[in-house]
Order: sequence, then C-alpha cells, then structure tokens
Amino acid sequence: MIRGRRQASARVVLALALVLSLVTAPVEPRPERPRGPVWAVPVAREASLAWLESIAAEEAVGPIPAKQITKRLDRYLAGRPGPVTAMVKDLATGRLYRYHPGERLITASSAKVQILMALLLKTPWKKVPEAVRRDAELMIHYSDNHAADRLWLRIGGASGFTKAGRRFGLKHTQGVPGDCLDLYCWGITRTSVDDQIRLMSALVSGKSPLKGAERERVLGLMGKVVDGQDWGISAAACRGERVALKNGWLKRVSTKRWAVISVGLIRGDGHDYAVAVLTEGSSDVGYGIATVEGVAKRIMQDFRSCPE
Repeated sequence: MIRGRRQASARVVLALALVLSLVTAPVEPRPERPRGPVWAVPVAREASLAWLESIAAEEAVGPIPAKQITKRLDRYLAGRPGPVTAMVKDLATGRLYRYHPGERLITASSAKVQILMALLLKTPWKKVPEAVRRDAELMIHYSDNHAADRLWLRIGGASGFTKAGRRFGLKHTQGVPGDCLDLYCWGITRTSVDDQIRLMSALVSGKSPLKGAERERVLGLMGKVVDGQDWGISAAACRGERVALKNGWLKRVSTKRWAVISVGLIRGDGHDYAVAVLTEGSSDVGYGIATVEGVAKRIMQDFRSCPE
C-alpha cells in the first residue's frame, strides 16, 4: 500500500513537471495585452492546471472496499427479516457501492419524489396553481397520501409516472395501473436501488431534464420534512452535512409486514452522496427504520470519515 502511494505521488509530480513545462516560458519583455475577452488569455494554463488537479484527486481517492462492506452488512443483517438492497454513489468522484442490486422492492412513499419531479417536468413551479403547490408541499413535507393521489392523477397516473421515469434514466421502475388492492398504486411500484440513485442524481446534475430552479425546489422540500420523518439515511450524515431525503413505510396487506425505505442525498465538503436503502419484511416500522439506518451507517463510513 505504501509503495502504491509513493508511485501515485511520483505520477502527480511528473504530471506537475509536464504541465509547468507547457505553461511556463522564459522571461521576455511583456507583449502588448491582446484584445478581446480577458478570460480568453489564461485558458490553456487554467485547463492544464485543472487537468493536473483532476489527476491529483483521482490519486488521492482510493477505491471503495466493496467486499469489506458486504461482509459487514451480511453480519449486521444476519437474522434480520426480509430482503435488503442498498446503494451509495459519490457523485463528485463516481465511486459507488451496491448491496444486492438485483432486488426489486416497493417504493412506498419514496415514490412521492418521482411524482413531484414528473409534475415539474410538465409545468415549472412558478406556473403551478396554488392548490397544486400546496399538495406538493403536503406530499413531501408531511408525506400526505391524499395529496399524492391528486398529483398522481395530475401527472397522468401510471403512464405519466413511468414516462417521467424514463426521462430520468430509470430502467426498472414502472407505475402500477388500475385499481390497487394493496393500498396505493404509487406505493407498491417496484424499483431498484440503481433507479433510485439515478433519480437522486438528476436532482443535482446539470444534464438533468429538470431545470435548475425546479431541482432546487424539490431539494428544498426534501430538506425540510417534518420532525418524526427525518430518520433513515440522515443517521449516516456527519455533523455539518446537509440531508435531503424522502422516506417510505407501508404495511403490506398480503404479508402484514412492513416495507421501510429511505432515499436522498447527503451533501457536504464538495460531495453529493446519493443514498438509497430499501427493505421489506420488518415486523414493525421501528425495526425497519433501525435496519435502514444501520445499513446506511455501515456503508457511508467507507466513503468518508466524520470529523470529531
């Protein structure tokens, strides 16, 4: 490991030498200031330095110890009921970890984020009627199901939900049409952790089909859920980090067991960590929350260290 770090440092030093050789010239009389935009003059030097910084960043960030995390989670989840799937992605570096990514579990109320994003794809917040804005706030702040039902119909139900998901790159999430026997159609939508991470990524990416103002609106609502609903991935946040999340909890009629979900973003120190933890099979909500938080903590500890 030490030898590898020395080699990495040597590569950075070599890169620095090459860059300086390109951007540093012998001392000569200063030429006449070129005409045109001021920012056009140092572009080559800035681009070279940015390239060097990217190399240094890649060398400094090590790979995620996936096998180590998986063993840790397997030990923690041994004896706990139901399937669990989770994923964390550092959107600044691209580092990621997946746990049982092949699972397809229900969204419960976490689907309300996609409902809101589907709404804002069709109509910017400024043009949304006041009553609809109120429903959006109730749906995210308080996880109001009746507000979600109204917005579900407004976006076109299952087809509108699925169509919006495709625009955000979702591959495994399809709205449930028709009359639902197991409570809410949007709540029993099956999804993957990859899809949930794609959805969270779309809230901070400049390439998102959702415009910046609309992304900030969604993040603002997710950052102010009411007390008592701010559990889940927030348990894995360090002091000073900001969290935008939406949780879900739903008792399956068929099994009498609870699905408990937490998805969102942990943000701080120049990093956005997209996090999704989905579980089913808990005997009660509290037990499911403990499982979600335990999983999130055990993954995030290998992405960064919290300051003391």
